[in-house]
This record gives sequence, structure tokens and C-alpha cells, in this order.
Amino acid sequence: MNSREDVDYRLNLAKGFLKEAQEDFQLKRWRSCVANAQLSVENSGKAILMVFGVSPKTHEPAKHLSKLIQKSKIPEEIRARIKEILPEFLILGVEEHFMTDYGDESSYKLPWDIFDEKSAKLALDAAQACKSASEDITSQVFRLRRNKSK
Repeated sequence: MNSREDVDYRLNLAKGFLKEAQEDFQLKRWRSCVANAQLSVENSGKAILMVFGVSPKTHEPAKHLSKLIQKSKIPEEIRARIKEILPEFLILGVEEHFMTDYGDESSYKLPWDIFDEKSAKLALDAAQACKSASEDITSQVFRLRRNKSK
């Protein structure tokens, strides 16, 4: 489950959703921007988890990344990078996933009425940071494995 193909697939999903979030931001589609940014963050987190053999079915990879750095024996520089980026993963989780799709059912707020330019920019920035970090981390792990096997 930690094959390069699995990880690359998640990274490509993260890139694709990030591209759509950027386009949505330019078009001032705030709800859609946040929804795509959330999916980018989710797939960025799953790419990191998958490189360590963890493949959770979740909309909140931050929770699993937290557990990973607490329990796993991973190189300190990678642990430090995950700790550094973890707050960005916490910005977009399951709550945003449901709010972008269903709105706030308890107050009858539609998804389009919840998100604005500020929330879209925050989501977009988080998605960009998470995608970049996941590319760096997964690349570093594969490089370390390659060097170890030589």
C-alpha cells in the first residue's frame, strides 16, 4: 500500500484539486474553492500517510498524521517537517467537507452563504502548503529508502 504508484496517485489528486481551487478563486467561486482546497489537503495528507503504509479512509488526515508522528519510528527530520505542516492540515477537515456540500443544516445556511473570499484564501493557502509539503516529504522518504537499499 506504500508503493510509489499509490503515493503518486494521491499527489496527482492533490495537484488537480489545487488547480481547480485556484481557478475557483479567480472566478470568485468561494464555496467551490474551499471544497477543492479541502480535497487537495485531504489527498496531500493521504500521500504522506501512504508512504508510511497507512491508508485510512478519512476526510481528516491530520488526525492520522498526528498519530503517525507520535507512534512511528520515522526519521527526525521528516517528523519535524510533518509537525511543522500539521497546523495547515488542521485548517480543512471533515467539517469543511460537509459544510461545502450541505451547508449548515442546523441554521439552514446554504453552502454559498457560508464561504467568502477570506475563507477561500485561507483554504487555498493551506492547500498549497500541504501539497508542497507532501511532495517534499514523500520524495524524501523514497530517497532515504533508495539510499538504504544500496
